[in-house]
Formats: sequence, C-alpha cells, structure tokens
Amino acid sequence: MLASRVFSLVGRRSICTSLCLRAHGHGVVKADDYALPAYVDRRDVPLPEVAFVRDLSAQQRALKEKEKASWSALSAEEKVELYRIKFNETYAEMKKGTNEWKTILGGVLFFLGLSGFVLIWQKHFMYGAIPHTFSEEWVSAQTKRMLDMRVNPVGGVSAQWDFDKNEWKK
Repeated sequence: MLASRVFSLVGRRSICTSLCLRAHGHGVVKADDYALPAYVDRRDVPLPEVAFVRDLSAQQRALKEKEKASWSALSAEEKVELYRIKFNETYAEMKKGTNEWKTILGGVLFFLGLSGFVLIWQKHFMYGAIPHTFSEEWVSAQTKRMLDMRVNPVGGVSAQWDFDKNEWKK
C-alpha cells in the first residue's frame, strides 16, 4: 500500500514537472554557458573576444567569403555590413552620452519642489502662531526673574550678572 502511494506521487510529480517545462514556451530553454566568452561593447576593450553576430545568415556568409578576397573590391556598404557583423556599435556611438542626467535632475527638482510645498502647507495649516513666550518682552522679563531668584549662581546666568552695578559682567 505504501509502495503504491509512493509510486503514484512520483508519477504525478514527473507529469507536473514536464507540464511546467512545456507550459512557458516551446519546450525546454537552452541555458547559456557563462564559461564561454560573451560579446561586450566597451571603449577600453577595443576588440571583443567574439563577434557580435554569432549565427550568420546566408547573405552574411557570402559577404564573409567575399571579404577573403581583395578589400578594394568591396563597396562601402559591404564594409559597413562586415563591421556590423563583428561589432554592434562604433566608437562614436559608444562615446555618445546619454540623456539620463536630465531625468535625474528633473526628479530631484520635482521632489525638492514637492517638499517645499509640503513645508509651506504645514506652516500655513498645521503650525499655529508663534507663542507669546518668544517675544522680546517675555524673554527680558524671564531673564530678570531668573536674576532676581539668583538661579545657578556658580556657572549659570546669575554668575554672569553684576548685582552691584546692575549690568552684565565684562
């Protein structure tokens, strides 16, 4: 009984696995071998290890055969096509800058503006008026009260006040 249960689960798993492999395409996808060299366009590596086009069409193969003869017999278009078989981009195309800095600058300025609007909105709708205890009269009255009470006479406010002359020590 246990053996039949195990065999049914194993059989069901193999069916599910094969269905999953066939479900997302036309069969099993060939995995890339990362041990082989890959094509890359870089200015510091002028000659990549492999050509850009690996699988040549019939027209490209004929052009490669024509390449083995004299290059003066090739037209300018054929020379460009041969270049494009070997390389994807020219040096001018590789050196051309991208416009990504505009997107980044726009995003930064957008979020700076948005945060500015949030601060203005908070100041207008969330924060109340400045408390009356920040006024000059209140601060001077509070300082006078602290001096009258002789608060912290060793190293604080009262230590800086000359009580005989009624002025701050110099």
